[in-house]
Amino acid sequence: MNSILKLKLLLFISLISCASIAQQVTFSGTIRDANTGEELIGATVFVQETSEGASSNTYGFYSLSVKPGEYTIKADYLGYAAQQIKVSLLKDKLLNIELKPETTSIDEINIVGTKSDRDVSSTDVGMERMQMAEVNKLPVLFGERDVFKSMQLLPGISSAGEGGSGINVRGGATDQNLILLDEAPVYSASHLLGFFSVFNSDALKDMTVYKGGIPAQYGGRASSVFDIQMKNGNTKEIKGSGGIGLISSRLTLEGPIAEDKVSFIVSGRRTYADIFAPLATDAEDTKLYFYDLNAKLRFKFSDKDQLFLSGYFGSDKFGFEDMGMDWGNATGTARWNHIYNPKLFSNTSFIYSNYAYNFKVNSESFNDLRMTSGIVDYNLKQDFTWYPNPNNTLKFGFNAIHHSFAPGELISDGESTNNIKVDSRKGIETGFYISNKQNINARLNASYGLRFSSFSTIGEFTDRDYDDEGNIIDERVYEKGDVASTYWNVEPRLALTYLLTSNTSLKASYNYNTQYMHLLANSTTEQPTDYWVPVTPNVKPLKVHQYSGGLFHNTENGVWEMSTEVYYKSLNDLVDFKNGAEVILNENYEAELVNGKGYSKGIEFLVRKNKGLFTGWFSYTLSQTMNQFDEINNGEWFSARHDKTHDFSIVGAYQLSKRTSLSATFVYNTGIAVTLPYGVYEVDGKVLPLYSDRNGGRMPDYHRMDVSLNVDGKKRKRFQSSWNFSIYNLYGRENAYSISYRESESKPGSLEAVQYALFKFVPSVTYNFTF
Repeated sequence: MNSILKLKLLLFISLISCASIAQQVTFSGTIRDANTGEELIGATVFVQETSEGASSNTYGFYSLSVKPGEYTIKADYLGYAAQQIKVSLLKDKLLNIELKPETTSIDEINIVGTKSDRDVSSTDVGMERMQMAEVNKLPVLFGERDVFKSMQLLPGISSAGEGGSGINVRGGATDQNLILLDEAPVYSASHLLGFFSVFNSDALKDMTVYKGGIPAQYGGRASSVFDIQMKNGNTKEIKGSGGIGLISSRLTLEGPIAEDKVSFIVSGRRTYADIFAPLATDAEDTKLYFYDLNAKLRFKFSDKDQLFLSGYFGSDKFGFEDMGMDWGNATGTARWNHIYNPKLFSNTSFIYSNYAYNFKVNSESFNDLRMTSGIVDYNLKQDFTWYPNPNNTLKFGFNAIHHSFAPGELISDGESTNNIKVDSRKGIETGFYISNKQNINARLNASYGLRFSSFSTIGEFTDRDYDDEGNIIDERVYEKGDVASTYWNVEPRLALTYLLTSNTSLKASYNYNTQYMHLLANSTTEQPTDYWVPVTPNVKPLKVHQYSGGLFHNTENGVWEMSTEVYYKSLNDLVDFKNGAEVILNENYEAELVNGKGYSKGIEFLVRKNKGLFTGWFSYTLSQTMNQFDEINNGEWFSARHDKTHDFSIVGAYQLSKRTSLSATFVYNTGIAVTLPYGVYEVDGKVLPLYSDRNGGRMPDYHRMDVSLNVDGKKRKRFQSSWNFSIYNLYGRENAYSISYRESESKPGSLEAVQYALFKFVPSVTYNFTF
């Protein structure tokens, strides 16, 4: 075949393709709640005549192309009444859809979540989504609903420990989670040292967690993504909700400022343990509380343009008389949605995030002593979604983040203490991505993409090289604006779904993630005093390869869903401290760091019942997470601190009557790995512990049962109320918060272990209301 013939053939094929595209029309729009005007995430639109479908994005937008003709369109969302619409599609059409919440009788109670077969047919691997209605009746600490805590009842996601402020996903450390609130990073997601999360459920609409198969639009963390969306505010009428509990109260107001044009939501929460703490202790001026505030404005300029302004501010206060500490997050997001045409959707965001920690002492020995640390981000983000045809959804965009790191500073007005400041650093992190979701044929779907990321450390600081003993062997001084180091990586992502039957599928995924920041811990438990540092010429970025796959099955009637997933992660350039390292306010902290590698592997099981008087789920994870550093444990592999061999949860809810429901949860996991003493030695008459290898021991296994009774008040036209009675840790298990060692009084010269527990059992009563 000569070149001219080839050219003609290619031109002919191109013309056919163009003609085929020209014969299609596109209908698109936004799917909303008919009562509140709130956009619905993940709602489905299905064309009955062609069996083609699409789902709405984070902003409720969908787009679907078909040949011109008469069609029956079905819109569906679990927990809402399905709607059928007959339309004549002869040209591109705007089709906004409103769905009404579905009322169910007592003999058919549903868990509200995503579409019942979505976990089977979608290319989302290792993804969990939870809506607020699913959280409402689960028993939690002090009666406070908490979607972040509820997620820890699912496989592969576990708490960093009672009293620890963190969460571990598939063997990842707490700093390997990208936690987003309306796209803004949240660097500390816990209140009261981990017993509450910073996320007030009354202000939230949806939470999606990616444990594996992370889409290309997310970057910057190695292990997981928690994408949390705030409500946009009721566009129909003024509504309110709140709760009054034994330890905290909350109030949310939302409604239209201009109907269907401008809406708002404001949600606040505060604990008042500080009011009662002086009654239980002799200390005066006791501080032990947190507060947070969520706010959002939505401006709808037209069917093609919307502007969202949202913010969060929260803080913890803890202290006694002349000493105390506080920490908290502040975020702000401005987002502009624009529909260029029925197939092209755009979101432009400017994002601010600030995390700060402060410790203060004012006494005779220390005059106004203050220690601070924190991180501040400014982020510009542009995302496009293009729907070229029913079989492809293309996403592409970029983001650029300016980081300011303040690892620590000690300031004192007294003469007895020298001021110390760890050099601040700045960094520019960029990411460019492109990805596609493709329906290859009736059985095979794929999601694939690339992310190009880079990080440049800049600023005014001194960089040093050290020998094996920690001595400085070289020193480089960087002036303001100098670039100390630049790293870049190409991060591929791939996920495949193969339908064995209409209710059963096999899935597999691979993703490569790079993390350019590290969280350095001041103690063996995750605390607010931990601080973030960027990569430098001496501190490399963390690189993770994750492989995962699974079998997913739903029963025909949607009552039961079951899944089994396996995963394997390899981690390179892990960062940890040497044994005996000086951590707090160390100007030469890089000399105390070592690089290593690790792996995490596991298998996850989930069985969930979605309908009937009794609903709930069972989850179980069998896993292993190991690390290896040449300078630790003689180079031998050892358990990561968050390694938990067994982790399972049982969640159940039973509808006793139309207005009364009973729920319970039971959790069990293997104790975390810790470094324990194996002997003693004596110095100046004092018996001191001699410690084993790093993480050579285990804390006692953790288990707990919580129960909750929810009683709804009589339904009224404008006002509804309910009572929640909960008991946290029903049978009073004294789970270990910490273990310390002291010289035994009965056997001088030997040590005895002393275990400390935070709670036995905690009853709570909360009055909830909406109006």
